[in-house]
Amino acid sequence: VQLVESGGGLVQPGGSLRLSCLASGFTFSSYAMTWYRQAPGKERELVAGITSTNGRTNYADSVKGRFTISRDNAKNTVTLQMNSLKPEDTAVYYCRAYRRVDARNYWGQGTQVTVSS
Repeated sequence: VQLVESGGGLVQPGGSLRLSCLASGFTFSSYAMTWYRQAPGKERELVAGITSTNGRTNYADSVKGRFTISRDNAKNTVTLQMNSLKPEDTAVYYCRAYRRVDARNYWGQGTQVTVSS
């Protein structure tokens, strides 16, 4: 099983980044997909999620209207489009796959996002 994140980097405030998470080794379409982030000295927090069935999404209040999560089951990929980035969005971003029926979950290794001028 692998979840591999990509797309992180350094961006100026107000800029955009697009994170991708490529999954392999499990039935991607059966899992809800989520993005978490962890800033230095802080706990890991949920950023956005998308269900496995109807594609319903949810977002942390801090990113609503700026971030968009989407998935492509044919490509085993979940993406996080991040616009209007702020310095407080700086964190390591992690992809997580979760299946409620058996509470199975997998994590990626994370990708660094730094928002700074």
